[in-house]
Amino acid sequence: MKNSENEKPEDLKSTNSVKEKSKKLYETKTKEMANSLDAAEKAELYEKLIVQDVTEDFLNRQEERRRIEAQWQLNMKFLSGNQYCSINNNGEILSYNRRFFWQQQESYNHIAPIIERRLSKLQKVRPKINVYPASNNDADIKTAKLSKKILESIYNKIELSSIITEATKWSEICGTSFYKIIWDSSKGEKIAQLDNGEAIKSGDVEILPISPFEIYPENSMAQDIQNCRSIIHARAYHADEIKNQWGIDIEGDKINILTLENNVGELSQVGATTQSNMRNSGANGIVRENYVVVIEKYEAPSEKFPNGRLIIVAKNKLLHIGALPFINDIDGARTFPFIKQVSIPQVGCFWGSSIIERLIPLQRAYNAIKNRKHEFLNRLSMGILTVEDGSIDTESLEEDGLCPGKVLVYRQGANVPKYMSNDTIPFDFTSEEESLKKEFVEMSGVSDFASTQYTSKNLSGAALELLIEQDENKILVTVDSIKSAIREIAKHILRLYKQYVKIPKLTKIVGDNGELEIFYFNSADISSDDIVFETKDEISETYSQRRNMVMELLRSGLLSDENGKLSNRMKSKVLELLGFGIWEGALDINELQAGRASKENYSFLEKQVPKTSEIDDHEIHISEHTAFLLSGEVEKNEKSKQEIMKNILEHIKQHKTLLNKFK
Repeated sequence: MKNSENEKPEDLKSTNSVKEKSKKLYETKTKEMANSLDAAEKAELYEKLIVQDVTEDFLNRQEERRRIEAQWQLNMKFLSGNQYCSINNNGEILSYNRRFFWQQQESYNHIAPIIERRLSKLQKVRPKINVYPASNNDADIKTAKLSKKILESIYNKIELSSIITEATKWSEICGTSFYKIIWDSSKGEKIAQLDNGEAIKSGDVEILPISPFEIYPENSMAQDIQNCRSIIHARAYHADEIKNQWGIDIEGDKINILTLENNVGELSQVGATTQSNMRNSGANGIVRENYVVVIEKYEAPSEKFPNGRLIIVAKNKLLHIGALPFINDIDGARTFPFIKQVSIPQVGCFWGSSIIERLIPLQRAYNAIKNRKHEFLNRLSMGILTVEDGSIDTESLEEDGLCPGKVLVYRQGANVPKYMSNDTIPFDFTSEEESLKKEFVEMSGVSDFASTQYTSKNLSGAALELLIEQDENKILVTVDSIKSAIREIAKHILRLYKQYVKIPKLTKIVGDNGELEIFYFNSADISSDDIVFETKDEISETYSQRRNMVMELLRSGLLSDENGKLSNRMKSKVLELLGFGIWEGALDINELQAGRASKENYSFLEKQVPKTSEIDDHEIHISEHTAFLLSGEVEKNEKSKQEIMKNILEHIKQHKTLLNKFK
């Protein structure tokens, strides 16, 4: 035995040596064959090698993360209520049925409401952003304000909130989701028209929420996207869509839209193995006819390819090869157009984890205890009959049981059929059920205070607020991931606009006064992508808390003037904060007056001095102009601040003169 064991390494070395020689021989013959080809044949051979390399790389990555993907599918099954399944050692999802026909096998889904509560809390994470100027000069300050308006405009145009919601659903269920930020040349305003009638448009940013099933990193141990040398984005396209987008005819197949199971495995044995495992797993997804898996491989910039590389492959066709298309990194560099968002980060792992993974063992235990409890109740309510052999017709008894009014005929001299005595339900059932409910709350990090034991105790309002704050703090890691993704999205948007908007682009936004602002901009107007958040505690600030804060400020008198009265302007603001908007018709004129005064403020910055009018509400105008002076906007104009301040003060004096005149 010892001799045979010592011989194994030598055998392994010889095997590896044969493999290396075969590989070198293959490469030599390939080079010799390539040298004998003309330019067109060399291009065709190069294309085939590129397609084969990308396809095999995709299939290897698919195989590598098969077990991780199985966990995502298991999470989806438990969320939907299909909770009698598990993952075997081969990474396959297998369902299991009841052992006996009488066994209860119901699902008492606690995971779905927990995820719904987490999503409802995370829905409030929509921080307002601000853009820091690149320097302190007036031009950079102006472009920073314009960049902020651009971001607000695109957020409203593409409905970013719904995109974040969709991505957050994926991250909560699977642990990870992605945003893909690209430039779509088919969007935007029409700027020209070709002779064939095709319109040329200015283009615009597009943000796509991407499920983790479509993203394949080069290294699953990399902590973030920036640590990967390449990223593959694989997605199923209809054959007609490929024809429209790339102009190439490809025959479609039956494709599972979620798992991307198809016939690409013909190029590699790895693919065949992956297909077999997926087919046996009973994976979620919908199979569609005439679809093709399109593989987009993004390679990071390197010494060989300074601008990176993008290769797009579909089946056995090369659709595109070239540099990374977007200048979306710092200092005008190119990088991947993806942003990652996770629910719970994992150290040393590319993929985040979902809270569902922690809840699955609890859900199985809860289902088991509830089903056994109901079986016990069935025995108590229906009973178990003991019948002497041959004393009665057992077939009739099995069909009808001992229904009310039944005439039971039994053999003379035999024992009368009777129910077996049953004990009451053990207290352990109830105790374990309550314990599991508490564990659901502790493990998930969310609770419903209306249905917990806290409401029955004599707790003060401050104590309840502290408990709510502690409950909110349990999901701050997820909140930080969403905020980080939003910040990166804003940076990518500004960088894409700086790259592509060479001619003035028209956009619109609702301004500070509630009026529609329309402005033009181009790439020269974007000088900074330093994004910061204006607010930080959206998750803990509820509507009720905001109203209570306003009422406390009113009672304390902090919103009143020196005479203890509220100005019309302040009344309007208070009603707006309380959620009534412009509640009284009489306050509409105050809003108009404030808007007019605000316009005058910005005209001062343009060195235009507005004239006072008899229709002006002088008190409101004086208040607005004074607030503008104190806001620091004038101080930013170092060259002309003295002139602007002089004009505003003179204008305020005119309002005061007219106000005293009419008094």
